[in-house]
Amino acid sequence: MGTEIRQENGFQYVEQGEGPVLLLLHGLFGALSNFTAVFEAFSVQYKVIIPLIPIYEKTHADASVEGLTAYVEEFVAFKKLERFTLLGNSLGGHIALVYALRNPAHVHAMILTGSSGLFESGMGTGFPKRSSYEYIRERVEYTFYSPKMASKELVDEVFEIVSDNFKTLRVLKIARSAQRHNMREDITSIHIPTLLIWGLNDNITPPRVAHEFHRLLAQSELFFIDKCGHAAMMEQPEVFNRYVHTFLHKHHQILAS
Repeated sequence: MGTEIRQENGFQYVEQGEGPVLLLLHGLFGALSNFTAVFEAFSVQYKVIIPLIPIYEKTHADASVEGLTAYVEEFVAFKKLERFTLLGNSLGGHIALVYALRNPAHVHAMILTGSSGLFESGMGTGFPKRSSYEYIRERVEYTFYSPKMASKELVDEVFEIVSDNFKTLRVLKIARSAQRHNMREDITSIHIPTLLIWGLNDNITPPRVAHEFHRLLAQSELFFIDKCGHAAMMEQPEVFNRYVHTFLHKHHQILAS
């Protein structure tokens, strides 16, 4: 992603394009680069904004789903955004769900992929062992269908995070908050068009989780992508973007009518 990160009023974010706003929320071990294909494809017709969620930084934002949602609320207020579509992956999807419940007037539609909020297994059977680079590599590979997606750069990023005591403790707090914060009883109150795009080979939020989201979200539609793990927008970007394009085109036409 070639766009420069903006730093304003204590927020870091990237923004490009004009038109209806598409606000992207990354996951726990995610980064802005996870959405490169989405950002480049949709900033031609939409204003695409990706805030850098302060997962690892020393910040006033509490290390919890609620605290990070409050941070997104502050960012939306700073940017004076009124109506937009939320797109969230993993923890970002969880934050999107909480935001939509708290701020229904702001959210026109929502796109979730590999979202937590009902069930997620973390990076496998346990939290990464900080002393083992090989273990980190295996856990990053576990995120994808194809082990080739776990590039050295990506493994290095995760290894750097879990080798820092402060970052590790903050990640643990947020992960535990996400696991405790089950939204099964709440999300039936969300009545906005919602697109669910799921990797058929997602080990972290398996297909049964997608089916449960689909059952609970009254206005949802669900699509699976074969040979795809937990980050569909990275592993199968062309298919992912095609589903998103169709969804956005349909629902922004409804909004404009």
